[in-house]
Amino acid sequence: MKHIYVALVAATAIASPGIATAQTAGGEVLGVSASVLASVVKGWSAKKSVLGKEVHNDASPSEKVGMIEDIIVTPDDAVSYLIIDVKEYLGLSNYNVAIPIKQIKWDNNKFVLPKATKDSLRALPPFEYAK
Repeated sequence: MKHIYVALVAATAIASPGIATAQTAGGEVLGVSASVLASVVKGWSAKKSVLGKEVHNDASPSEKVGMIEDIIVTPDDAVSYLIIDVKEYLGLSNYNVAIPIKQIKWDNNKFVLPKATKDSLRALPPFEYAK
């Protein structure tokens, strides 16, 4: 199914001159070429594959320690941190923490934060968005 989608996007990009040719504004190229677009669709969608997904610890893979609330892209264009919501009892209270993305593992179709517990995450300083 995914291969069909990639082929469809690539074919549309090649057949549509507005997509296949780069646009310019002030001398800078906007968007991506058809060949780049074909590789983009093979990546993960943050909305579909990351945001709202559970984070588990490695000691007890069934233990949920939080949920991925947001992704932070730093000023140098690097995806650097995941914002994880560590809910209080019954989900009544949010407590967001920033976790470096390199600490998160993808294991058995789950996001895993080794050695994490809800208590250890709640001991971290809370993440608050700049105003």
